[in-house]
Amino acid sequence: MLAVAAQGATEGPFAWRSAGARMQRAFGAGRLTLATRDGATVIRQCYQEAGLRIRMPRVEPGEALEAVVINTAGGITGGDRFILDVAAAPLTRAVVTTQAAEKVYRSSGGIGRFDTTLTIAEGADLAWLPQEAILFEGSALERRLDVDMASDARLLAVESVVFGRLARGERVDHAYLFDRWRIRRGGRLVYAEGLKLEGGIAKALSRRACGAGAQAAASLVLVAPDAEGRLDAVRERLEPLAERGVEAGASAFDGLLSLRLLAPDPFALRTALVNILELLRGPIPRVWSC
Repeated sequence: MLAVAAQGATEGPFAWRSAGARMQRAFGAGRLTLATRDGATVIRQCYQEAGLRIRMPRVEPGEALEAVVINTAGGITGGDRFILDVAAAPLTRAVVTTQAAEKVYRSSGGIGRFDTTLTIAEGADLAWLPQEAILFEGSALERRLDVDMASDARLLAVESVVFGRLARGERVDHAYLFDRWRIRRGGRLVYAEGLKLEGGIAKALSRRACGAGAQAAASLVLVAPDAEGRLDAVRERLEPLAERGVEAGASAFDGLLSLRLLAPDPFALRTALVNILELLRGPIPRVWSC
């Protein structure tokens, strides 16, 4: 554990809070470097510090290497900081995921952060498939995804978020979420976006132009030489989703496919997302089905 000073209650998105005591915060860092040996992807370096752990489940011969990231703190709250770096050498194939949905608990001050950096070399194929983040009332989270990939590399990335636990009737009225993506291919910025929700999230998501009553949302990006050619097949998978309450749309251009999903039922969104992931890469990591 690393003690990190909490942000004052008069700063940032939690100015409405009363000042809290200085508390110990969780910290975790991980670094994974992949290489090839005899045609197979292997671990060249695996570094883990404090509350972040990386485990490699056994996979069948010929399958992509699988790495599972574990937050031993059991969730994220204000002031926590996690850093993950993954570097894929030429011709490596791997999927990096998380052990379970990440719970983001009420903050007593400050913002929890999870920063991920992916470096993908020539001919490498890397999938970043974390399970959803579940926001609790009063939580605060910043997620940053930075990708630097070669022109002929392949990336499949997804991030999803659930606003409260539907089965418990939870509603997220006051919370803070900042999600930022930056993807560079061949040294050129090809994808950039930022999502910021602060304060009355439930009210904002109830608006037709914002969320239309959604309680879960997901973004998926495929960057690959054949990305545009996958668009029609993806849209075919999206057509029946409206009957299950999932609103989704996809577009593709310049070797990049982008997909967005919204749903009032988090399980329906997760099921739809699994369906799309299986279409784009085949079997998903086993931890997704636990």
